Amino acid sequence: MTEKLLTEYKQRIKGLTLIPGGGGCFELSVGGELLYSKLKTGEFPDENAMLQAVGTRLK
Repeated sequence: MTEKLLTEYKQRIKGLTLIPGGGGCFELSVGGELLYSKLKTGEFPDENAMLQAVGTRLK
């Protein structure tokens, strides 16, 4: 997903931080706003939906 984010939004992303975690956690935030939490849903997110959500927040 990182590669797709950078490819799609390379001109609009000012920084990207990956924080390794354990226990199957996956969270995606933009500007401090949590967009997705696998810990809350129990499911891995749809990659295309996450790309779209990031794009919406970057506008």
